[in-house]
Amino acid sequence: MMGEDITGLPPHELFHKGLLRTFQIAHEFSTMSVRENLMMVPGAQSGETLWNAWFGRKRIADEERALLAKADEVIEFLTIEHLKEEKAGNLSGGQKKLLELGRTMMVDAKIVFLDEVGAGVNRTLLNTIGDAIIRLNKERGYTFVVIEHDMDFIGRLCDPVICMAEGKVLAQGTLAEIKANEQVIEAYLGTGLKNKDKVGA
Repeated sequence: MMGEDITGLPPHELFHKGLLRTFQIAHEFSTMSVRENLMMVPGAQSGETLWNAWFGRKRIADEERALLAKADEVIEFLTIEHLKEEKAGNLSGGQKKLLELGRTMMVDAKIVFLDEVGAGVNRTLLNTIGDAIIRLNKERGYTFVVIEHDMDFIGRLCDPVICMAEGKVLAQGTLAEIKANEQVIEAYLGTGLKNKDKVGA
């Protein structure tokens, strides 16, 4: 990343370099509130050590105030103020996807990998998630890598659309160009343009 070879680095090192991911099936702390889930994200918090718990209480309190302010900023950005005290386990699937996106905002994310962000999400919430992704890209410089089957959603987010297969760029262009690309069809449907009419549309 940024000219650095990160191949094979363990997940915690990638996290500290600003590479984060979300999951197709959201992973939340179900008994904690939305706000508390966000505050859990940043690493190396002073309150995680026994020594600081005894002798660094002021530092812990200062950090918690800063984390609380950051969490509230994220909640406002995502327009989920009405959910901030709700237990994360009570959220809908789409709301949990928003929470996962919010967790990437709690640290200095540079690249975020989104795994099936649209899976099981109703269209209204998917539009809200899409709005947030676009704003994060344009206003805060986030780069997103998206694995997604909803091509309309991809078409809204990506310009150009870059299609990868087996770790390599297979094709790039407009959504229409990608959908008509024979190499893409072959890679993902197992048939070329001449035979694509044999595949159910």
